[in-house]
Amino acid sequence: MSRYKSPPMSSGSLFGRPKSHDEATAPRFVVTFLLDCLETYRQRKALAALDDHMLKDIGLTRCDVDAEVSRPFWR
Repeated sequence: MSRYKSPPMSSGSLFGRPKSHDEATAPRFVVTFLLDCLETYRQRKALAALDDHMLKDIGLTRCDVDAEVSRPFWR
């Protein structure tokens, strides 16, 4: 065992260099985007299941709901 201590390495890659910002955010962006799309799909499905009386209570018409439900899930 050496009596000289090496400097502690950061949590980054080799030689203590920090990881690229893009490496960490790209997977997070993809996962967040997919979860947002899933949530939008779930909400639109629930909205489409409401009857006309419930839609009137929240101030929407069946035409409004049909327009929202027909949009792509990523918008």
